[in-house]
Amino acid sequence: MNHRPARLVLPLLAVALAGFALSFVDAALLREHHAVRIDTSHALAKRLGLTDIALFTEARYTRHPSQADLHAPFQDHPLALEHFPTGSLIAPPRHEYLDRTTARAD
Repeated sequence: MNHRPARLVLPLLAVALAGFALSFVDAALLREHHAVRIDTSHALAKRLGLTDIALFTEARYTRHPSQADLHAPFQDHPLALEHFPTGSLIAPPRHEYLDRTTARAD
């Protein structure tokens, strides 16, 4: 009997797709458990008077997009390398245009 390595591709693909589908089932089953934990975190942030909960624990600009400091050098440069893995999980913060008009003169 001729054993070709290509015959293993279809079963491995089926196992990978089954694992992918099971990850969605697992996420649906754990949704309530995580919802309770997230509600507890929100209540703690409210009780302590925090503005936001921290999403990540790495750099300042990856903890929460609303807390990004706009004056950090090389933070949002188009060709800058990403130093932290969480920077690839969220989009860069939207910056306000500096040439906007004010409602009243200072």
